[in-house]
This record gives sequence, structure tokens and C-alpha cells, in this order.
Amino acid sequence: MKYEKLVKCYKDLENQPSTLKKTEILSSFLKNLKSKDYKEIIYLLQGRAFPDYQKKDLGISENLIQKALEKATGANSENITNEWKKLGDLGLVAEKVVKNKTQKTLSKKELTSEKVLSNIQKLPEFEGKKTVDKKISLVAELITAAKPLEARYIVRTILHDMRIGVGSGTLRDAITNACFGEEENIKKYKELVQEAYDKTTDFSVVFEKACKGEEALKKINLKPGKPVKVMLFQKAETVKEGFEKVGQPCLIEYKYDGFRMLINKDERGEIKIFTRRLEEITKQFPEVKEYIEKYVEGENFILDTEAVGYDSKKKEYMPFQEISQRIKRKYDIEKVKKELPVEINVFDILYYNGKSLLKKPLEERREIIEKNVENKNWKIRPSKAIKTKSIKEANKFYNDALKKGEEGVMMKNLSAPYKPGSRVGYGVKVKPAENELDLVITGADYGKGKRAGWLTSFYVACQDPDKDKFLEIGKVSTGLKEKESEGLSYKEMTNKMKKLEKESEGRHIKVEPKIIVEITYQNIQKSPTYNSGYALRFPRFTRLRPDKNMDEISTIGEIEKLK
Repeated sequence: MKYEKLVKCYKDLENQPSTLKKTEILSSFLKNLKSKDYKEIIYLLQGRAFPDYQKKDLGISENLIQKALEKATGANSENITNEWKKLGDLGLVAEKVVKNKTQKTLSKKELTSEKVLSNIQKLPEFEGKKTVDKKISLVAELITAAKPLEARYIVRTILHDMRIGVGSGTLRDAITNACFGEEENIKKYKELVQEAYDKTTDFSVVFEKACKGEEALKKINLKPGKPVKVMLFQKAETVKEGFEKVGQPCLIEYKYDGFRMLINKDERGEIKIFTRRLEEITKQFPEVKEYIEKYVEGENFILDTEAVGYDSKKKEYMPFQEISQRIKRKYDIEKVKKELPVEINVFDILYYNGKSLLKKPLEERREIIEKNVENKNWKIRPSKAIKTKSIKEANKFYNDALKKGEEGVMMKNLSAPYKPGSRVGYGVKVKPAENELDLVITGADYGKGKRAGWLTSFYVACQDPDKDKFLEIGKVSTGLKEKESEGLSYKEMTNKMKKLEKESEGRHIKVEPKIIVEITYQNIQKSPTYNSGYALRFPRFTRLRPDKNMDEISTIGEIEKLK
């Protein structure tokens, strides 16, 4: 397929502010796709080169893009940098320098979407000597063959910065309309498409099956060894409110101060561990693999668990912030395994011995866990839980959890199915009253005086999932430490932010929105200062959340309800 056809769709989407119109544009485009084009086009429409569950780093920075532009067009390095500072978008810079070049030498060969995808998919594969040169050559090859507008979107795709306002919800609706647009009960088909995506985290598979009809879509199932989105939970202020939301009796579990682990054992007996962000972390937690092999019965399964760190000498649980560093750790695994061990608390099961359990009630899924997971303290065990309809008993369990250092409790409907990726109200979390949000950092300011050289004020944003964009809601300056030994420090955050820097002006920098943080605040008020229309009063850093996925950060809709 000619890449310019896809580029026209990109341009139409970028020029259209209405989410409804964007859905119509995408739906019309998808209707015209041929079978052989499904895979690459769906990924590229998302501004990706791989399905969502493959978290591959392309290893291409803005600086390398600039070098590729130099190589492909002969443009002066200083001119490219100046244009970037002026336009704030390397995609627009690529369009401009290619336009200047093509006024002299027009490419005769048409660029295809297959070629674009192929070159981008090769980028993570290179290792060793001359890796950078090889990556620059692959990008330069595409830019050399590209027309000006094509160059814009090639660069944006590589940098994961499409700016066309297409989120997963928009793509889901477009697929539904393209495949079931004439059906009366379109809401039902939208739910089917969403369920299929939540099981596969791969829109190309979903689109292909949806085009074959409802039955083909329904046959999509879980597959151990492949990550799936976890079920999410709402909040309740009190145990009483929790009962009102989930019903009586219900299952009440400890809410651990750890991070989600989806533990898979596939048909071959291979064990794989994924985070809620769909990242594989099997190598980082070899002890967990050992626990599964020794203490869990079953030929194949998918367990939803919470990993909690503890002090191996004192046998005391540690806060999430201490253990979270293991998620990204690649070296000295055996050493850190001994220094920062984890205990696995199993609270749900999605698949067991060849059968999906998603539609089975929680009570039945819990019985399978208790029957097949041994209770081994400091290693692995079913989560601490009770079934009750008594507010008095529930409050006692809640207070016991707090005394033991847990965050609170989870309250869950006993007859509820498991809904991957959903926050549907089948369960709630109850913990001491505190206003908190999960937000992403989009920029920062350098400090003055004794904090000069450090980034000390951080701009945080919520998400607008319909428009696939981030909306700033405040600036946070408190909660970090000056000394690294005292906790999360300004120096540590500065180092993290510099790696994600996109552009700078004076003391302010803009960064790629990749660092998710938990923020507490006093209240929310309307404000023209930020593009969300709201501002947090007295916001404060609580902790980093490297375990959370970008689509889990708080939405503008949630902010409006909380104000």
C-alpha cells in the first residue's frame, strides 16, 4: 500500500478536532483496507510498529533523528537545530528540510507503508558496534524516499509523537463501525471489540477477526505467555460505602503496598512474568519463577498477584518505593534478589488448565487459588482475605490491615467476572482518606540558589483518552528530598528527566510524558493557567509509579467529578 494513502489519513485526523469526526475518518479508511494490509496499517495508525504488548524500545532519540535528517537531505546541522527550536516538532522540521531538498531532487520510487514498518521494526534489533550508524541509516533511507508530508509522519512515528489525537477508544470505535456499522445493536459490538482487545492487546488481530464477523471475534481468547491488561478498581471512602458498591456479602482482602504481577505458565510449562504495563520482567525476578514451580499446581495458568518487598533479615515489609527499582534492573540480579526479595500474594486467576476463567464468578476463581496455591509466608500465598457481610467484622479486618502496615483493603463482588483493562465497579479499594491522583510529568523548571542545577518544580498532567493527549493540571515542588539517602531526591529526578528532555527554554524544559507519579493534594479548583482548566492546590509528590501503564493515569473526566 502506498504510504501517501496512510499519510492522507494522518493529515485528515490531525486537522479534525472532533473525536466523532476522527472516528468517521478512521472507519472510512479501515473499510477500504485489503486483508494483506491489516497488520502493518493498524500498528501504524496507532503510531506504533509493534502490538501494544511488545514494549520494544526503538533506541532513537531526537539527536539521532537530526543526524538522519542531515544524512538524508544534506541539511546543515545548525539549521535543523534552529528549526527545531522554532517549530518544537521534529516532524515539521523533517517536512521542511525534505521539501527544500525535493525541490532539487524528486524521488522516483513510491514509499510504501510496508517499507516504513519494516525499517522501523528493525531498529530495536541492532546491538554491538556501529549500532547507532545502522539505525541512522535505516531512518535516513526512509526520509530519502519520502515526500515532505510523509517525512513528517515517519519522524513522528519513530518518536512516538503522532499528534493526530487517536487513542485506543477512537480506534476501537472505528473498528466497530467499519465491521458492524450496519448492525442495530452497535453498543454490543463495541463491547465485543473492547473485550477482544483486552484479551489480546493487539488491534491488528481484533480488526482481522472483527471483519470476519461476530463469531470470529468471540473466539478470541486468553493465551498464557502473552500479557493481558489487568482489571482496575474504583475507590470507596469507607467500608460501608464499599459494601454499597459491591454488595453483601463480599470478599475483603488486604491491599498490599506492592505492584501488580501477572504470572503466566504456558502450554509448554514456560513461566513468564509481566507488569500491569505489559512489560516482561521474568529475568528480574528469578525467585518468583522458583516459587511458581514449587508451590503452584497446574499445567498452565495466568495469576493476578501483588508482589511485596520485604527486609530478608528483619522479616518486615518494605514500602513500594524501595522494591520498585527491581522492575527495571538488568544487572546483578542474584545480588539484588537477596537484598530486596519479594513475597507474592495471589488474589485472582484468569486462566487455568486450558480454560479461560474470565466469565467465572470471583468466588469460584478464589476457590481454585486456595486449592492450588500453597501458603508459604515470605514466598507465595493466597492473599489474606475474608468473606463477610458484617460491617463490624469488615472494619476490624480493615484496621488489622492498617496496623500491619498494609495500605488498606480491597472489597470485591463475589459473583463478578474478571474484566481485563476495565474499572467497572466489581471491586473497590478502601484506604485512609487522602486526595491522590496518578499523573504524568510533562515538564519541569530548574531551581535557584542552593538548588541551582536541579529540576525542582514539575508540571503534571492528566489524560484526555478521547483525544489521546495530556492536559496539565498543576506544578509540584514538594515531596522530594535534597539528600539521596533520605528518599526520592531532586538529583535523582533531574537525572531521570534529562534523559527524556525534548526541548528547553530558559529554566524550563519539556519532556516526553513517560514518568508517572502519585500526587496528593488538598483540593481541585478551576484555573485558566493550565490547559486542563483546573489546578491542584498544595500538590505533593508521594512516589513514582513505574509499575503503572500510561492509560491508568487519572483522566480529565475523573478530575471534573472530583472538583
